[in-house]
Amino acid sequence: MLRTNIKRVIRSGFYNFVRNGFVSLSSIFVMVVTLSVITSLLLGSAVLHATLDELRNKVDLNVYFIPGTEEEDILAIQKTIEVLPEVETVAYVSQEQALAEFTVRHENDQLTLQALAELKNSPLGAVLNVKTRQPSEYQGVAEFLTGKNILGSGGVSIVDKVNYYQNKTAIDKLSSLITSSEKLGLVLTLVFVAISVLITFNTVRLVIYVSREEISVMKLVGASNFYIRGPFVITGVLYGVISGVLTLVIFYPILFWFGRYTENFFVGFNLFSYYTSNFGQLFLIVVGSGIAIGAISSYLAVRKYLNT
Repeated sequence: MLRTNIKRVIRSGFYNFVRNGFVSLSSIFVMVVTLSVITSLLLGSAVLHATLDELRNKVDLNVYFIPGTEEEDILAIQKTIEVLPEVETVAYVSQEQALAEFTVRHENDQLTLQALAELKNSPLGAVLNVKTRQPSEYQGVAEFLTGKNILGSGGVSIVDKVNYYQNKTAIDKLSSLITSSEKLGLVLTLVFVAISVLITFNTVRLVIYVSREEISVMKLVGASNFYIRGPFVITGVLYGVISGVLTLVIFYPILFWFGRYTENFFVGFNLFSYYTSNFGQLFLIVVGSGIAIGAISSYLAVRKYLNT
């Protein structure tokens, strides 16, 4: 009996969808707009995180060692730093490599190169480039490096300079920017999603309002709330599925055309590539959101007429 009732509810839901063709198209249009807002927020969030990650990657902490420091001592300190929980990577730049990179950077400055050539020994020491997991963690690592933890085999400090304090202002501003951007992005997402759901809910209410007399008749003949509400929920699910698929189809050519511009503007982040590589996840989120909005809106909207 239950299986038969479920089949009837599903059949009635499809019938209502087809019978109210114009109303269904209107509801789908509104839900496409709603899901487009949600999709735009998802893509905007991806762009924001990609940009912030690129900014994170440009920030590091450099540990400069006294020229002539033994490589074994530096490699031992590198291992010490790598085990710190805040540290993500530590790259070693030898004294010879540091000199080569300095020469390349100043290849057009002949005066500097001539002065460097006259020196018997390189004035540059080896360097450790340290990246932490979060920009806010650089200060703790810098304090560790400038303390008594970093000593050579002779028991004396071999660190010449740690450049954190010269870059502290920029790192603090970046940390503040990342935190504020993530909070603002979350708030805007919640606000726009709430507005979109409210608009969709009111649209579905109008659809069910057209069928209010039909609901009253079904109640008079003794139909259960499940049997009355079920077809409207199924219709709402259909709205969500079709709207979700249409939204993704609409975004495909837009992002295909727009992708190359985002790659140039957003530090190499191509929105179209992100869209195609994460299509499965976006499909589940967008279509799932459509189904949830359509089903919940229909369920709540029809409840008013069941309680009267």
